[in-house]
Amino acid sequence: MAKHEAPFAYDGLDRIFHEKARLGIVSSLAGHADGLAFSELKSLCGLTDGNLSRHLQVLEEAGYVHIDKGYTGKRPFTRCSLSAKGRVRFSNYLTVLEEVLRKATKATARVNAPTRLAKQSG
Repeated sequence: MAKHEAPFAYDGLDRIFHEKARLGIVSSLAGHADGLAFSELKSLCGLTDGNLSRHLQVLEEAGYVHIDKGYTGKRPFTRCSLSAKGRVRFSNYLTVLEEVLRKATKATARVNAPTRLAKQSG
């Protein structure tokens, strides 16, 4: 099916990013070129250890996130960062998401315009 036949199909919305928790994770990492500590990411996204670990695993398997484990002194330390592939794919995802918002805003404005006009004149 050609794009003009299904203008609201949005094939560029990557399902991996489109899940709420993963969208929060990737959005958080996008603003931190050096990555974030697991504990910082957990706090920013409001996730449990297990939930964050599972979502990071999905992102890592897709090649979108790097997870570096090591030690700070004797304490384990995990740093998470977006991969180059993850940055490109997330940027593409945001471009498509902006298109979704533009089209939805335009469609909503058309539908709501008669209601607004009636309220203003009444």
